[in-house]
Amino acid sequence: MLRFLTAGESHGRALIVIVDGVPAGLAIDADAIARELRRRQGGYGRGRRMAIEADRAEILSGVRRGETMGGPIALMIENRDWANWRHTMSVEVDPADDAGGARRSPVTRPRPGHADLAGVAKYGRADVRDVLERASARETAARVAAGAVARQLLGVAGVRIASHVFRIGEAALPSQRSVSFAEAAAIEDDSPLRCADAEIERGMIAEIDAAREAGDTRGGAFEVIATGVPAGLGSYAQWDRKLDGRLAQALMSIPAIKGVGVGIGPEAAGRPGSRMHDEIVPDPDGPRPTKISRPTNNAGGLEGGVTNGEDVRVSAWMKPISTLMKPLRSVDLTTMKEASAAIERSDVCAVPAAAVVGEAMVALVLADALLEKFGGDSIAELTRAIDGAAAVARERFSAARARPERSASE
Repeated sequence: MLRFLTAGESHGRALIVIVDGVPAGLAIDADAIARELRRRQGGYGRGRRMAIEADRAEILSGVRRGETMGGPIALMIENRDWANWRHTMSVEVDPADDAGGARRSPVTRPRPGHADLAGVAKYGRADVRDVLERASARETAARVAAGAVARQLLGVAGVRIASHVFRIGEAALPSQRSVSFAEAAAIEDDSPLRCADAEIERGMIAEIDAAREAGDTRGGAFEVIATGVPAGLGSYAQWDRKLDGRLAQALMSIPAIKGVGVGIGPEAAGRPGSRMHDEIVPDPDGPRPTKISRPTNNAGGLEGGVTNGEDVRVSAWMKPISTLMKPLRSVDLTTMKEASAAIERSDVCAVPAAAVVGEAMVALVLADALLEKFGGDSIAELTRAIDGAAAVARERFSAARARPERSASE
């Protein structure tokens, strides 16, 4: 089982992530991890903090001479803004070193839409900062680092992942416009919003500009596409092993995500079955071991909670960010009187960043499912199992094609 845990606060000293279950012998590319962290920090509409932080993960354990050893992998991402927060976020009760600046006042006006009020009620805290520091989307940097390791594991099986943004506010790709994996993968890392259509992207930028001018925020939606995913990952045998459910939970765990779709998602509810289900046709010259393919992929590569060999396609819908420069009404928890919500440094729009986090979460779920299916304590064992399964599939379906067809009278 592949699993991970993160620790750290938004303005604490560092973020930590531990990834457990990675087989021994996987070559780790630290530059590839850094690239994913840079991608998370990009996108039109990001705030000032992206100019401060230049995230890079330091590998603390689990890797020796560039290869995993089979034990837990620990990575640390230092917060460069820590110097300005060390007094406020100090672990010590009354630190003698005040070099980090003056202590900030307690936060007592929770922001609508954030975990602020629910968190202080749950944990019994007087200062909302005790909640918002951990509930912050800053934590997703650790997930991206973990996901970068998972991507390298998936690469052993030929699985690749990309994403694209298809909606910001009212600006969106037409519902009938399907973006291929090749299109999504070709989007440059420095693209403002990682949209596959330049004209629609300009409309998205205008939506963000208008929101910034109004002291408001904007949400949107993105799609993650995984290609080369072997058939048979996941299971229909128990509810918690269904891969579409695991992917949905992973995406919903990203801050501000309010909806998840698989394949064509909610659009499936309005279609008749004849226009929804993906027909199965012979494909003797195709790349799959089964020599079977689908002319469409409305199901998003998943049927019955199991991958069917087509691209896995999942979408997520993100609400507008909760911190507004023209704040909504709230209550001051010290006086219980109406007051404007607190303002924390924030973005106007972070949908492109959320898409990168979505890629990471999909990578982690698929890597877990890959190990669940094929096993192996080392990369050599894993690759033998994957190659063996492909050989069995080729033999089985080629034997079926070689059998003479029976006539109706037989």
